[in-house]
Amino acid sequence: MYKIIGADGKEYGPISTAQLRQWLNEGRVNSQTKVQPEGAADWQPLSALPEFTAELGKTSPVGMAPPPRVVPQSSGYAIGSVVCGALGFLTCLTAPVGLVLGLMAKSRIRQSQGALTGSSMATTGIVLSAVAMVLTLLLIIPVALLLPALSKAKERAQSISCVNNVKQLGLAVKIYAVDNEARFPSATNWCDAIQNGVGSPRAFQCASDSNLRCAFAYNQKLDGLKEDEINPQTVLFFESSAGWNAAGGPELFNAHKHSRTRIVVGFADGSVRQLPRAELDTLRWEP
Repeated sequence: MYKIIGADGKEYGPISTAQLRQWLNEGRVNSQTKVQPEGAADWQPLSALPEFTAELGKTSPVGMAPPPRVVPQSSGYAIGSVVCGALGFLTCLTAPVGLVLGLMAKSRIRQSQGALTGSSMATTGIVLSAVAMVLTLLLIIPVALLLPALSKAKERAQSISCVNNVKQLGLAVKIYAVDNEARFPSATNWCDAIQNGVGSPRAFQCASDSNLRCAFAYNQKLDGLKEDEINPQTVLFFESSAGWNAAGGPELFNAHKHSRTRIVVGFADGSVRQLPRAELDTLRWEP
């Protein structure tokens, strides 16, 4: 028979060996529970009684609670990888981020010993990101190859527009001469003088700089001269950014933005040519 001191500090018993074993198995007592066997004068821990060694071996040591149950959590990196991978089909900026997050998620999940889940989600993010990056490259490369061609086509179209504009200006000068005793306009107000003979104000402009009211200058040497006094190959108009009614010589020349290698020049006979820059010094400026 035994007496025990419970967790509440009270004394219980006497109880039998079978009863004490039952309480031990039920967890009502433990190895440190104070026990006084019948006929003994001292209290001692239950673990000191050899007859309970087998039962004590089946229970957790006193003072050591069972390890807490770890609830696995989904990896935030895995979730971010899927999101960035999906967005990568809309913007190429997130796909590389999704790929990195997916790889980091896989690594952390392996090292978490079951605390993190989402390995399949990370794999999905990696695949989505990789596909988005491949598709982006497939789109970017052709566009990158096409851009120079588009740029050249745009410049060519702008150059053609300038050629047509200078032709209109030259025709307007001819019309002005017919109405003014065969004389060319004054160099001081030539834009004002011929604008009624120009079909549209845009004829004075260049498509590459529409903010400039007039993108051409007039050869000042032709100021008020009669048409039969002018050599047909004399420069009449040339590219310039000097503005409205600008007149002068080569010092006013300023190539338009689209003029990389060839310059639009109009001549007194009404012809217009696109000339290499190297030929500008060979042009005729004197009537």
